[in-house]
Amino acid sequence: MNKNSVIGIILILGVLVGWSVWMTPSKEEIARQQHVRDSIRLVQKANYIADSIARTQAATADVEDTASIQSVEEKMSALRNEYGVFATAADGKESRLTLENDVLKVTLSTLGGCVKRVQLKDYVTWDSLPLVGFDDSTAYFNLAFFSENRNINTAKLFFVPYLNGQPYSGDETIKVGDSLVFSMRLFAEDNPSKYLEYRYKMRRGEYMLDFDIVTHDFKNVISANSSYINAQWYADILQQEKAVDRYNGSTVYYKFDKDDDVESLKETEAADEENLRQRIKWISFKQRFFSYAIIAKDNFNAASIGMKTLTPKPSPRYLKTMYAEMELPYNGLSSDNELNMSLYFGPNSLKVMDKYGIGLEKVIPLGGWFVSWINRYIVVNVFAWLGSYGWNYGIVILILTVIIKICLMPIAYKSYLSSAKMRVLKPEVDALNEKYPKQEDAMKKQRAVMDLYKKAGASPTAGCLPLLLQLPILWAIFRFFPSSIELRQQPFLWADDLSTYDSVLDLGFNIPFYGDHVSLFTLLMTAATIVYTYINNKTMAAAQGQSMPGMKVMMYAMPILFLGIFNNYSAGLSYYYFLVNIFTFLQMYLFKLFLDDNKLRAQIEKARLKPVKKSNFQKKLEEMQRKQQEQLRRR
Repeated sequence: MNKNSVIGIILILGVLVGWSVWMTPSKEEIARQQHVRDSIRLVQKANYIADSIARTQAATADVEDTASIQSVEEKMSALRNEYGVFATAADGKESRLTLENDVLKVTLSTLGGCVKRVQLKDYVTWDSLPLVGFDDSTAYFNLAFFSENRNINTAKLFFVPYLNGQPYSGDETIKVGDSLVFSMRLFAEDNPSKYLEYRYKMRRGEYMLDFDIVTHDFKNVISANSSYINAQWYADILQQEKAVDRYNGSTVYYKFDKDDDVESLKETEAADEENLRQRIKWISFKQRFFSYAIIAKDNFNAASIGMKTLTPKPSPRYLKTMYAEMELPYNGLSSDNELNMSLYFGPNSLKVMDKYGIGLEKVIPLGGWFVSWINRYIVVNVFAWLGSYGWNYGIVILILTVIIKICLMPIAYKSYLSSAKMRVLKPEVDALNEKYPKQEDAMKKQRAVMDLYKKAGASPTAGCLPLLLQLPILWAIFRFFPSSIELRQQPFLWADDLSTYDSVLDLGFNIPFYGDHVSLFTLLMTAATIVYTYINNKTMAAAQGQSMPGMKVMMYAMPILFLGIFNNYSAGLSYYYFLVNIFTFLQMYLFKLFLDDNKLRAQIEKARLKPVKKSNFQKKLEEMQRKQQEQLRRR
């Protein structure tokens, strides 16, 4: 190795050592570099953790999505098992839509597609709340049928709203012009061509809605061997009036298809039911002044109806629970079926109900076959005619009373005239009693008295005929006023509602058979009846010269009995009977004013001069007397 090579190696080693010394970091630099390296490692670790969390969350989300999909599939599988082709319709959210014309608000629910609430716009309850017919939380309409061996209940399924044949998603309240058609459709198999439809048609000013049940392309959806499907209708009826009328209470009415008569469950019972195994035209849930009815265009095959009263009351306004189950005719072999019906939600008004021509007005208790014609063809029409003038109904009742009393005046006059003749003849009757004092002469005395009355044109039974003729009218009026919706919430004097009792004093406690209040019209009627009874007894005693203590006690007890009955009854009826008594007093005064006893006696003397033809009754009486005398002689 030469010198130059050695120097070169030393210089290189020097450069390397110098570079190494120069490039060696200080302690501060070493610490700073370590901090940087630690920071890098922390960042890398954080990024790793973040990536791990992200991967974990993504994996968890994938698991949850998978579980959710599995849950939905399991739910749909369960629904398919329970509802078959209606599985999709079993899952949804309820919404409500209201159809409104000028007299009704009818609310429909997508759950079940049925009527849940009805409000009559022209009426309010006795305490001024909107008049809602039944509890919407309990109103229930259901069709039950078999599909693919499954029992299907439409009340559990969701319907789709349609307006005039098109899907509807507009406002909750739909106003009716002249008319509209609103439908609720229940689809099968998610197929728009397969559906069951509730079709409602509402018209202006009508309490009656068309209600059709239509099935479209439903062959094999409902069992092919089905000849009918069951319709079930339930509702809790709400109390609308201040008092419950036991003679015009709430119950279920029905009418057979080929029978004009209308029948009902026992309205005085807390619970009653009946199976009707005949064709039915309509069924009505009837309250005192309002009814809710389902009417078949043709008929229902059969029906089961009932009512019950729940205790304790489920709500403060609860009145009764009513229900009906009907067999609707159905052809399971046909793809398309249409069942035409109607729904009536309205007042028990003869004028409103009578125009439908199906006997719906017969739910109004007008007194039965014997006197209902008096109310239907006379009293109702006269009452409506007087009410058309816009007078207060207290004045209408006053004028109606005057009209009735004038019509009955000839009969009343004949009765009073006969009593007056008997009063004039009383001295002669007393003379005959003295002439025939013995018991064996009773027949002779009776014959002589009858001859006396016959010649004078008087009769002891003359007062019975007017009473018999007036009884149908009295009974007709007794049934008319409490059931007349025209009197509902009509005030007069101190009474704020002539259809129910007028309370001038609330007692705060209940008196058995009387009540917890004082009705002034009932007190006035009772007082007038007692005065009339006193005057009538005095007149009869003067005419006949005899007194029956037992009968007198009964006649005075009757007004007291009526005091308890009428205290909780219609104020309009008590007011009418009070007016009847007042006008009877005036009538008796007029008769007495124009009938002079001296003139009457002169008429009797003149009548005695005329020959009297014996009646068949008198001939039989004489024959009985002759036979009795022969028997006495034989003894």
